[in-house]
Formats: sequence, structure tokens, C-alpha cells
Amino acid sequence: MIDRGVAAILIGAGALVACGGQERDQGAAAPSARPDPGRAPGGPVLRWRMTGGFAGLGGPGSLPEFSLYGDGRAIASARTGSAAPLPVLREYRLTAQALRRLLDEARAAGLDRPRTIGSGRVADAMILEISMGAARTRIEQPEGQPGLPAVRFWKRLDPQGWPRADQAAPPRHHRSARVAVLAGESPAAPGQDVSDWPLNRPLGRGEQAAGGLCSVVAGEDRDTAVKHVATAGTDHRWRSGGRVYSVRLRPMLPEERTCRDVART
Repeated sequence: MIDRGVAAILIGAGALVACGGQERDQGAAAPSARPDPGRAPGGPVLRWRMTGGFAGLGGPGSLPEFSLYGDGRAIASARTGSAAPLPVLREYRLTAQALRRLLDEARAAGLDRPRTIGSGRVADAMILEISMGAARTRIEQPEGQPGLPAVRFWKRLDPQGWPRADQAAPPRHHRSARVAVLAGESPAAPGQDVSDWPLNRPLGRGEQAAGGLCSVVAGEDRDTAVKHVATAGTDHRWRSGGRVYSVRLRPMLPEERTCRDVART
């Protein structure tokens, strides 16, 4: 009799051959890759992001498109259709039964063990990264491999398509309690607007992380930074400590506390 784990690998390998891809298994599932909502109610259990491509998606400090937590909360980037100084996030909440079912489906799709699917030889390839606990699956050009179980499951991680019966509460705007201010020196072009940075802490004192000089703001400082940057727009420049900077704001996820957390997510 064929072991169920071996059978799953053989089935996955057959799908990859049909799609012309290659799979590189990176080891057995770690215990933390099989999250139990009862054991870790607050931590992330599933997450995905898209990286690569000609536009260079998923750069340092970028937000995952979707994060699901052990208490049933899901935080997803809203599709606004335009660049915003502060990315817009929506919060959803699954029932306990729907959460358990979704995690079972993730395991059935093989997401509880780290692996890479694809040749790795395609320049500027789009890469889908799905994390389940400590296990990360990377899939090259996922839209070209719709038959893969992991890709089919990925389509389930669109909260806008979740049945109402699976949701414990209506969707709502997610307000991050903390925001990372990511600054980089950028002299203003002729005619470009420059304003004094509204916070007391100079931008130049930030920690080098997530592709810029990073500072975490909360409370009144958070609200002040969001208000001024949102009003000024993404092309504005900010004067701080005798230098001029460009600034982008990155909402922090519930488990993130520091700039190092932002760089790791």
C-alpha cells in the first residue's frame, strides 16, 4: 500500500509534469506549519503575496496581499485601483468551522511543507508565495499552472468570494494601530513641493530596514503622519534634520511591533 504522503507527492509531481514545471521539496512539514487555531489564537496561520514581475512586486517592506490569523481574522489589501499614501486594508472574520475547513484544505493542497514549484529560469517571473506557519511554498507563474492543487487553493484566499455563512461578522475597514514610516533621502526636483516633517523625531534617525530609514509611530504620532502624508500625496518631499526625504507609510499587521518585524513579514 502506498503511504498517503508519498501518494500526495506523486500526484503533485504528475500535475507538474503536465504543466511543464519542476518541484523542489525543501523538507518535511515543521510542527509550526500545521497551525491549530486553539493553540495559537492570535498568530498568523496562512499568508500569501505576489512578488517579481516586470513591475518588481513585493519589494522590501511590502504588505502581504492576505493574512489569516488563528482567531479567524483575515486582513487583505483592498483593491483601490490607484496608489495611496497609506495602503487600504479590509478585515474579515471566519467562523471557527470555516477556519478549520480552510486549514484542512491548505494541508490537502500540500502547503504544510516548504517547496518551490518552477524552473527558476524565467526572467521577471511572477512568484506566488504562500506561507502556512513556518512552511513557505513558492510557485513560479501561478496563473499558467491552474491545475496545481496549491494554485486552486490560492483562489480560495479571496475574502470577497467567501460565502456569507462562513463569516462571523461583516467585512470592515482595518485600522492599523502602528504604522512604519519608511524614508529615503531624495532631493526635490525643480518645482517639487517640500514641507517640514510634522513629527519631532527626525526622519534620519530611523533604523535601516525594509528598504528605507524606518520608524514606528503609534497614537497621535501615527495619526499626524497619516494625515500629513495622505494630504500631500506620494510625490511630496519632506524636510527633516536639514535633509530632504521621500516618505511612504506601511500599515503594520497585528503581530508586528518593530521595523525588523516589517522587514521579515
